[in-house]
Amino acid sequence: MTAAPAPIDVGLRIDVDTLRGTRLGVPGLLRVLEKHGVAGTFYFSVGPDNMGRHLWRLLKPGFLWKMLRSNAASLYGLDILLRGTFWPGPIIADKAGDAIIAAAQHGHEIGFHAWDHHRWQTRVEQMSPEDMERSISRGCDALSGLLGQPIRTTAVAGWRATESTIEVKQALGFDYNSDCRGDSIFIPVVSGAEMAPQVPVTLPTYDEIIGIDGVDDSVFNERILDGIKPDALNVYTIHAEVEGIARVELFDRLLSLAAARGIRFRPLCELLQGVDIASLPRDRIQPRQMPGREGWVSWQGAA
Repeated sequence: MTAAPAPIDVGLRIDVDTLRGTRLGVPGLLRVLEKHGVAGTFYFSVGPDNMGRHLWRLLKPGFLWKMLRSNAASLYGLDILLRGTFWPGPIIADKAGDAIIAAAQHGHEIGFHAWDHHRWQTRVEQMSPEDMERSISRGCDALSGLLGQPIRTTAVAGWRATESTIEVKQALGFDYNSDCRGDSIFIPVVSGAEMAPQVPVTLPTYDEIIGIDGVDDSVFNERILDGIKPDALNVYTIHAEVEGIARVELFDRLLSLAAARGIRFRPLCELLQGVDIASLPRDRIQPRQMPGREGWVSWQGAA
């Protein structure tokens, strides 16, 4: 009798960028994840929701095309697209703290994403190390205050981390981070010094491939699952604003299809269990352009 193939572990990273995503998307995801018995790592933005200020980027052809092919107005909702544009953005942790607490109570790993997601994504290259430290510390303090526990992992907004970012995070003492795209867990090296492990994202997100090369909702799940590789690192990112609201049924089907293929989703911290840190590759984090995204993202590169 032929033995069943070994299950394939995939890290599930859940980014929560906005008030709408926290208030509406997180409860939707918690219901679906509980239905399938799946746990993941939630990375929360907790400060002002100023995401509507991205509208100026419509002047950039790459961003405009992304908004058009993903039908952003119906996907994200007009409140996200206008938030913080004509009035100060609300503080997410103050307005939707119950949803953040609920994610922890459901057994999910909780990490820090951003204080001001928009500002980090658009201004990180101009931020001083002191400014980065204030932003990260302020957000982690707000998040740990809600949960009554320290924050042990972070993931920068928009996969935009500079070498200064990595040094600042090292001084703050996180166990590991997920700041970049890549293909293996690795130790980043900055100015000759080794930093906390990075667990990079390996698979594309919904907004990166939808509407490209014939990918629509009818084939999206298969495209993601076909990209999962046995005997390799696999990390998939979803967004509460997408898979928790407008595409929650699509994500529900993804989990069913994954289980049928022997694919199991896990929090990122579990991917590090039993890993020999000394044997991990030593690499740099470098900026790179990638299809489906406007601007640069951080990428694992040879040291």
